[in-house]
Amino acid sequence: MAKGNGSAVPKDIEAASPRGERRVGARAAARASSSLDRIIHERLRLGIVSALAVNQVLSFNELKQLMQATDGNLSVHARKLEEAGYISCEKTFSGRLPHTEYRLTASGRRALERYLDHMEALIRATREK
Repeated sequence: MAKGNGSAVPKDIEAASPRGERRVGARAAARASSSLDRIIHERLRLGIVSALAVNQVLSFNELKQLMQATDGNLSVHARKLEEAGYISCEKTFSGRLPHTEYRLTASGRRALERYLDHMEALIRATREK
């Protein structure tokens, strides 16, 4: 693996040979796509992590509106990210009303960076001819 922005990127994606580029690039692209972080790769979870990467904190309702998700769907995906250690969740009450806030953890930020590095390498490999 080659290092790119402090994250591991499959070496054969970055350094495909000019003559065998198409075949090597295709194999590398297939390997890179299979090595993507499955926790982040799901559309809603990627949206949650991306939104939290640019916002220090977002409430459940803010995320729900941004992601255009149902309560149950957002709750399930947020819990999966929380269990992976990618986001933190803080639940408080204002009177009897619950208030839930999410933050991206350092581990979540590193996972997102690795994911983006893999996606960039995959894009490069598939666009090179």
